[in-house]
Amino acid sequence: MKKVMVVMGGMSSERSVSLMSGAGVAAALTEAGYNVVSYDLTSDIEGFVQTVYQEKPDVVFNALHGRYGEDGCIQGLLNLIGVPYTHSGVMASSVGMNKEMTRRIAQAAGITVAEGRMVSRAEVASGQDLPMPYVIKPNDEGSSMRVSIIRTPADKEALLKEWPADKKMLMEGYVPGRELSAVVLDDQAVGVVEVIPKKGYYDFNNKYTAGAADHVIPAPIPQKLYDQAMSEALSMHRLLMCEGTSRSDFRLDDVTDPSCPRLVFLEINTNPGMTKVSLVPEVVRICDGMSYQELVVHLVEGAACGK
Repeated sequence: MKKVMVVMGGMSSERSVSLMSGAGVAAALTEAGYNVVSYDLTSDIEGFVQTVYQEKPDVVFNALHGRYGEDGCIQGLLNLIGVPYTHSGVMASSVGMNKEMTRRIAQAAGITVAEGRMVSRAEVASGQDLPMPYVIKPNDEGSSMRVSIIRTPADKEALLKEWPADKKMLMEGYVPGRELSAVVLDDQAVGVVEVIPKKGYYDFNNKYTAGAADHVIPAPIPQKLYDQAMSEALSMHRLLMCEGTSRSDFRLDDVTDPSCPRLVFLEINTNPGMTKVSLVPEVVRICDGMSYQELVVHLVEGAACGK
């Protein structure tokens, strides 16, 4: 049986999520009979490379999230070492992690995105911002980390106090309505889920706290919009040349003009979470009949190098 090194942890703000994903993956692969080695990645990259050479895994399951794990860095390193790994390769990972670049690709493909642009702290402080409400988010982080909805001048002042002067952020117009995600597996759209937070919006806590949000699968939306979300998620998966699975997030604005609802693409996740409350395993199970363990094994068996 194959030896699989499950790499988790990492150095990003999503470290805690990665550890949860990695633990679930490792347990599922062990139950499936694989020889599993779990590795908690830190800044000691030399130690990681040495461990890979010592353990000689057949496959690395990439359970990392965020910077260095989902942005092409670990993928490039594994390409150099020559070890197959799960999920997308260098290009898809690096582009997908860059929200502004992904927005440009979506727009070029005719997919609707929210009004937005990259802005500095100084620009927002001087009044060069969008009409409220608007959203400020890091351009290169996931799991809704450090996302702020600016509804009032007080919200803006609080944001400016915490905003590093030398860092640009992505500013987007706030899209009212409903939260949707569409899952792609093996170049096929699988299904769409509506996420309904019980309090506030779909932030980090609501994503990873059991019971904090309801997941309605399949999403109870008109078939035309359901098909559109599936089609656009598959288009983004293909445009970025993703591998394995991806998840595209949308807002469905059925508030501004209920007679003409509008689907707005937000971002793509090329290495989606694999925790017990993550969307991809749940959508795949309900819409495609594949259990969590079967999904994890499927991703391992589809691992490749040099992609």
